Amino acid sequence: MTHVIHSARMISGGATTPDSWVAFSGDSISATGTGATWRGLATATTSVTDAAGRILSPGFVDIHCHGAGGAAFDDGAEGIATALQVHRRHGTTRSVLSLVTASQADLERRVAIVADLAQHDALILGAHLEGPFLDQTYRGAHDPTLLSAPDAKRIDRLLTKAQGQLRQITLAPELPGAVDAIAQLVDAGVVVAVGHSAADYSTTLAAFEAGATILTHAFNGMKGIHHRAPGPVAAATHAAGVTLEIINDGVHVHPEVVRLAFAGAPGRIALVTDAMAATGASDGAYLLGSLAVTVTDGVARLTDGGSIAGSTLTLDFALRRAVTEAGVPIAEAISALTETPARAIGRGHDLGLLTVGYAADAVLLGADLAVDAVFAAGRQLT
Repeated sequence: MTHVIHSARMISGGATTPDSWVAFSGDSISATGTGATWRGLATATTSVTDAAGRILSPGFVDIHCHGAGGAAFDDGAEGIATALQVHRRHGTTRSVLSLVTASQADLERRVAIVADLAQHDALILGAHLEGPFLDQTYRGAHDPTLLSAPDAKRIDRLLTKAQGQLRQITLAPELPGAVDAIAQLVDAGVVVAVGHSAADYSTTLAAFEAGATILTHAFNGMKGIHHRAPGPVAAATHAAGVTLEIINDGVHVHPEVVRLAFAGAPGRIALVTDAMAATGASDGAYLLGSLAVTVTDGVARLTDGGSIAGSTLTLDFALRRAVTEAGVPIAEAISALTETPARAIGRGHDLGLLTVGYAADAVLLGADLAVDAVFAAGRQLT
């Protein structure tokens, strides 16, 4: 089955092309072009969508997300399905499933569940372990009794259970054994992120030189930028090839700081949700891992202590805020939802662009940047 979307304002790879079309054959893009040339591909079985001048973006890729719809990715297969349904309605076509700090046994069980699902659902890109190798001071919404320094044997067991589907892990590089852990994980094909860390500029830079390539939710869970102590964010902007995650919900990072981040690390900002179970659901009481969370007016905070506990963000909202509140050019903002996160996790060769040979993932956006239709692996999801 071939599907054609035509008459679109295509935004992909930082470029905008009016009156564009894209053709899906199976789960990949088979052709692109402009004008009415798509008609030469059409047959009696071709399905056609008229974009009528609307924006056509690659599918959104979320590399840091914990749940939605009242469910967390820690809750097993049923909870994962519930949460992904919410995010897919908002344009997220591919997801890395983030798991919060838990016991070793629970983490092994949860990464095994994600691995099994990823082998049957190409829209699941594997697991992200946000913990347990995190700093106590900057732990945020992670259970302090379960945090620890990296341990090679524990990591080996997690890698075994993940069956090649451990996509990313966040750790604090100042912890004992962290540099060796970075090498162990990178050798296993896992992307290492620095986060929930008390590390200074030089320690963070050393972690990037050792092989870490992502800064987990930049500005949150770490030291800020000071003119005499530049900290992890400045280390990430300095280190070529490092991707900075930003939670652009208006709570975690001020719009002006979002603008500065885009200016300071062009092409290296990945907008993420860090969404927890209350996303797409009501305010109230929730659990994030083992910790109680209260959500009020869409803002999630630990019931005990008040630390921000993830977000209730979806990527379409992050896009709108980037453009309307932070003043980021729309092509740059869309790249931060698509090609940049895809590249950060090693999938820049087949995800994040509307070009031949890439996955048939696309989002049709109205003039107000609201999601009108979502396509993933050649199928229309909404």
